[in-house]
Amino acid sequence: MDPKLINDCVHCGFCLPTCPTYVLWGEEMDSPRGRIHLMSQHVEGTPITPEMAGHFDACLGCMACVTACPSGVKYDRLIEQTRVEVEREHVREPQERAVRGIVFSLFPYPRRLRLLRPTLGLAARMAAFLTRVNPSLGAMAGLAPRVERRQPLPRVVRARGERRAVVGMLTGCVQREFFPQVNAATARVLALEGCDVIIPPGQGCCGALSVHSGRGDQARRLARRTVRTFERAGVDTVVVNAAGCGSSMKEYAELLGREPGFKVRDLSEFLVELGPVAKRHPLPLTVAYHDACHLAHAQGVRAEPRELLSGIPNLELREIPESAICCGSAGTYNIFQPRAARDLGDRKAGAVRTTGAELLVSANPGCTMQIAAAMRRAGAEIRVAHTAEVLDASLRGVSL
Repeated sequence: MDPKLINDCVHCGFCLPTCPTYVLWGEEMDSPRGRIHLMSQHVEGTPITPEMAGHFDACLGCMACVTACPSGVKYDRLIEQTRVEVEREHVREPQERAVRGIVFSLFPYPRRLRLLRPTLGLAARMAAFLTRVNPSLGAMAGLAPRVERRQPLPRVVRARGERRAVVGMLTGCVQREFFPQVNAATARVLALEGCDVIIPPGQGCCGALSVHSGRGDQARRLARRTVRTFERAGVDTVVVNAAGCGSSMKEYAELLGREPGFKVRDLSEFLVELGPVAKRHPLPLTVAYHDACHLAHAQGVRAEPRELLSGIPNLELREIPESAICCGSAGTYNIFQPRAARDLGDRKAGAVRTTGAELLVSANPGCTMQIAAAMRRAGAEIRVAHTAEVLDASLRGVSL
């Protein structure tokens, strides 16, 4: 934990109403300001107690406080440094260690995730039973999405019409195995907008889940592999369609100690920078757009997805109340902190319902699963799609 970063906090409290856990519980130690006070205590020599670790674990890492802070406190760096300390010093209960072992030996490895695909339907039906066995296992089962058939992608998707750019595309882990239609739509949209899309084989995890959970060694190993993969592909820009992945990849220089040989851009960010050339066909839909925290707060990308959606004829974009409050997904948070995540998911589902929209659009697979599960619990299922899927339907003139 960097004392200089800790001392940047002037304890003004502007972060409090934006912090999801403070909104839920009203506890000072479960606010960014309170957690920074605990960090300061640890730097001054206080060991990390189970209670202290609990307050750090309860943080979603959503970075809403970073957006709200008038003093520019780098809470994102502080909480990541703190989680490394927690993992180094804090001894977790055996059951918790087992669940974390399952998650981090499974989710960062797409081939292992692929083995789960045939079991997702059964897992969803067993969620109630698994919750009684272990709340984290039950939460994992309850998040299981309806998975579409795999859509293998070629190594290169050629631009339609005049080539305007050459980009790499991250396929990800959860996105690749549980939402293959999103990657397929992303490649088509980029090609229709004049991009050669390079999709290197053998891609793995970018390291996002690990870095956000204090597992620095695993994060660096996965990040180095990702950097090597795209540097060998010879691209100068990598387009990412998952908010958490993009956020972590943009911080590779800090994680690895050197700048990678390419820029990282979120899909919506890249498309707005590139400018549209493909014709948009009408989509008569009412759409609620959900701000993924690691896109809106960590990357500062808010206007671009809205600009892309608003450019589709006959599409009506509706704003979700409390859009800055996290949905409770936050990478692995909804697995490790299932009760808080469920409360936040239900709160977000209620906000989505007030819009009366036909379709919810999200730019992160974790958010998609989290909000869809909360809507199912509320008996108000809603269709969910990625920004890429909506654009793809409009550009191809097909229904969504």
